[in-house]
Amino acid sequence: MYAVVTTGGKQYRVEPGSELEVERLSGDAGSSVTFDRVLLVGDGEAVTIGTPTVEGATVSGTVLGEALGPKLIIFKFKQKATYRRKNGHRQHLTRIRIDEINASGKTSKAKAEKAEKAEARAEVAEKRAKADTAKATSETEKPKRTRKPATKKSAEE
Repeated sequence: MYAVVTTGGKQYRVEPGSELEVERLSGDAGSSVTFDRVLLVGDGEAVTIGTPTVEGATVSGTVLGEALGPKLIIFKFKQKATYRRKNGHRQHLTRIRIDEINASGKTSKAKAEKAEKAEARAEVAEKRAKADTAKATSETEKPKRTRKPATKKSAEE
């Protein structure tokens, strides 16, 4: 399940368990944040588009901390005049981890999806391991290559 959320004048596509940096929000590290302006909710083939927002849909997350954005340089210059101005700033951001998406009775949590993905990866790894052992026993092993050491040149030459 995924959603498109608006905050700080920007739109973000989020999924449970994803982390993002948004414009500075009030709140200490560890506090929870709820986004009410959900523009779109997608669950597999079913996509719900809001007009302008999806009613009853919320996205909740946890504040991880604050960060600074990249340094932006603003340089103003006019030709044929001695006019140069150099300014810059770094935007204050808040790092957030998305915990769950609630949409009209459906809830998608990060932990449940992570557990399912981990189980699927474990099954794939087991199948690969079985295939590798079967392949190794069926094929004859090649002998190891041996190289003769290079002859050392004498110091007299």
